[in-house]
Amino acid sequence: MDVFLTTERLRLRAFTETDVAALFALDNDPDVMRYLNGGKPTSLEAIRARSLPHLLHDYPCLGTRGFWAAEEKTTGGFLGWFEFRPLEEHSAEVVELGYRLNKAAWGRGYATEGCRALIDKGFGELGVERVTANTMAVNLGSRRVMEKAGLRFVRGFRSEWPEAIEGSEHGEVEYALTRADWGR
Repeated sequence: MDVFLTTERLRLRAFTETDVAALFALDNDPDVMRYLNGGKPTSLEAIRARSLPHLLHDYPCLGTRGFWAAEEKTTGGFLGWFEFRPLEEHSAEVVELGYRLNKAAWGRGYATEGCRALIDKGFGELGVERVTANTMAVNLGSRRVMEKAGLRFVRGFRSEWPEAIEGSEHGEVEYALTRADWGR
């Protein structure tokens, strides 16, 4: 198992082909997907053909992948995943922070714990200069996680959605943290 990072309660490891069933269950929970696609189901074929290859992608500028399976450290149970992916394929200067966790992990501090650890590793070891994260303006839970992880509100904006979902009319928000602010 290729472990990227551990925290007090989490193990972040590289995805493998054997994670398809866990990803399928995660992406087919309407509550998990509410702010991503309106809670619509994702087919097993889409997980295999689109999602998994995206999660397996290596970023040479980081010397590693940009997505990791999140497991509960003591039980090994699959909690979801974290993203710490360069916005430009060949530059680690700016990375996007994200996460998708199953409902059983919500409200337990796992998202904040994983985000903080990734931020620390990015600024401390990977040469990252800026971490950015986006969510729908109405996704108050994710906004709180971003704030607890040290990111600050940058702006509100509107994106074109392929299909409008509930809450998309309120736009999106961007949060960010720079290396200089992290060091303070």
